[in-house]
Amino acid sequence: MKEREPLLEFDQRLLEYLGQYITEHKKSVMEKVLSQRTRFITVVLEDIFKPHNASAVIRTCDCFGLQDIHVIEKTNQYKINPYVTRGASQWVDLHKYFRQDGSSVDACFGALKSKGYKIYGTSPAPTSISIYDLEPSEKLALVFGNEHEGISEEVKQKSDGLVHIPMLGFTDSFNISVSASIFLYDLVKKARAYQHPDFYLSEEEKNLLRMKWYREIVKHSYLHEKMYWKLKE
Repeated sequence: MKEREPLLEFDQRLLEYLGQYITEHKKSVMEKVLSQRTRFITVVLEDIFKPHNASAVIRTCDCFGLQDIHVIEKTNQYKINPYVTRGASQWVDLHKYFRQDGSSVDACFGALKSKGYKIYGTSPAPTSISIYDLEPSEKLALVFGNEHEGISEEVKQKSDGLVHIPMLGFTDSFNISVSASIFLYDLVKKARAYQHPDFYLSEEEKNLLRMKWYREIVKHSYLHEKMYWKLKE
């Protein structure tokens, strides 16, 4: 697909124009998913070594209705593995943070803090709390570290807290995608029970996302848009 600038303003007529190339069934599926989408909980991946693990987490986030995933790149650059995401990557928003001066964590955390997120690093450290004691009473970002060392000391120091899944066996951690699944199942369920007024996307957010998805699935949509603007002029 031809690369285009993100649409910053919603145009109802453009949406309807593109909509004529989408079946009613696909539209109904998108509307159902849109009604469940949330930015109240988000996931941060720090310097993941194996792309298929990060891609599996993206698929998990989509399944639980999360719209945003944040990726902190230090020594490893993340590239989506389409065979693992199974198309999930086109439905979520991926935000990458890389700074040559080494301030990637600060860039990511600063962006999250500005949007009101409380940040928890996932770690089996003695100072971390159990997942059972973590209540999503406010916007929450979970940070998952790489496969070898987990989250960095920098993330541990700059997070608002640490959280872990209690282990009953000899090993002290799950695979990152399994861990993300357990965390998100528990936290999304709890957050919905709180009935936060801003848990689901606003109508403005839905409109922009609806447009993004229409542009994604309509074949040669950039050509249709070009024709739309030509006719509008």
